[in-house]
Amino acid sequence: MLRIYAYAPGRESDPDFQRLLRRAEADIAATEETVRAILEDVRLRGDAALLEFTRRFDGVDLPEGRIRADEGEIAAQAERLRRERPDVREAIDTAAANIRRHHERQLPPPITWGEVVPGVFAGEKVTPIPSVALYVPRGKGSFPSVLLMLAVPARVAGVPKIAVFTPPNAEGTLDPAVAYAADLLGIREVYKVGGAQAVAAAAFGTESVPRFPKILGPGNRYVAQAKRLLYGSIDPGLPAGPSEALVLADASARPDWVARDLLVEAEHGPESAALLVTPSRKLAEAVAELLPELAESLPEPRRSFVRDVFAAYGGAVLTPDLETAFAFADLYAPEHLLLHVSDPMAAVFRLRNAGEILVGPHTTIPLGNFVVGVNAILPTGGAARWSSGVSVYDFLKRTSLAYVTPEGVRVLGPHAVAFADVEGFPAHLEAVRARLQEGNEG
Repeated sequence: MLRIYAYAPGRESDPDFQRLLRRAEADIAATEETVRAILEDVRLRGDAALLEFTRRFDGVDLPEGRIRADEGEIAAQAERLRRERPDVREAIDTAAANIRRHHERQLPPPITWGEVVPGVFAGEKVTPIPSVALYVPRGKGSFPSVLLMLAVPARVAGVPKIAVFTPPNAEGTLDPAVAYAADLLGIREVYKVGGAQAVAAAAFGTESVPRFPKILGPGNRYVAQAKRLLYGSIDPGLPAGPSEALVLADASARPDWVARDLLVEAEHGPESAALLVTPSRKLAEAVAELLPELAESLPEPRRSFVRDVFAAYGGAVLTPDLETAFAFADLYAPEHLLLHVSDPMAAVFRLRNAGEILVGPHTTIPLGNFVVGVNAILPTGGAARWSSGVSVYDFLKRTSLAYVTPEGVRVLGPHAVAFADVEGFPAHLEAVRARLQEGNEG
């Protein structure tokens, strides 16, 4: 099940490593024609297209064609969760508090000023974006944690209008855990639509759905493709496609814990990627021996997901030394990077590219992504080389502030005149000279 690949610098162009490095990129690219048709249909037919796609892809006829869940439905499904799963209610409450605590530390002051030279002040004003659409997938399970990771920082940032887009369950209503999370956070605008069509609805608007300037949230390859194609019509946020994890381990690692962490990632779905990167052949072989039996213990469809992942985008990468393992991890730039090494804190300073680093063998993905408080909506597909996970900053915009006094004009005015002259802007030049002349007249 777990194929071992011998890696050395320079082998990145080998077909096996090209496949591992690209992950599901080819699968995402293959959806373009299908997704374009969905986007255009929603743009032209609005609600009718949304209802048709919900019937086709989710197997659900929404009651009375109602795309938006009313407050009574949200409250009823939230109460169902409280009644049937008090353990999940407590978990959601705990996670929400930790996520809020962590993200409140990110919140910048509303205005900052600083004097850069005598009489010249530069600063920023920070304000929340006016509205945001939050995408919560449902295809392979219930994901209240995704809603928390998106909605809590949006609330902390002060976004006045927050809407949730999520596919309906088989009954045509909301998932109870997602409804409870929405109710807990005071979200009353929830649309029962998912997939590429949800992204299109947020971007174009329909009879029932207003337009939104931004959409955030992870999804499958169709959602990822829709965000790419609609860039410019809506801000798609960070690239959050099929999930992926890289376990970086040395000989000190426990093979059973490493194997279980690989399964944690692989059970997400067939488009996911799960890699072990290690200089220890003994560890790689021990993990490879353990995985089949552990995978067989999973119920369907998770067991099949695991098989598919390790047949396509999973494996063990054997490096000549730990330094090369660090280099490969940076090249791969994973969404989740787990450190099963003897000195994990030192390793943190050696690594540059990862959506998140889970430090030490006890920090398994479920702890980091459900309840610690750090955000679990992270860049995928190698985008961690240039992008970051969701934070309060995704829901804020910055406005530059500049204030120049007469003294400041005297200090910087001649330099502005020089720039205007060399760049060929005579009106710029005269606007500054007028201020300089006023100072001279005084």
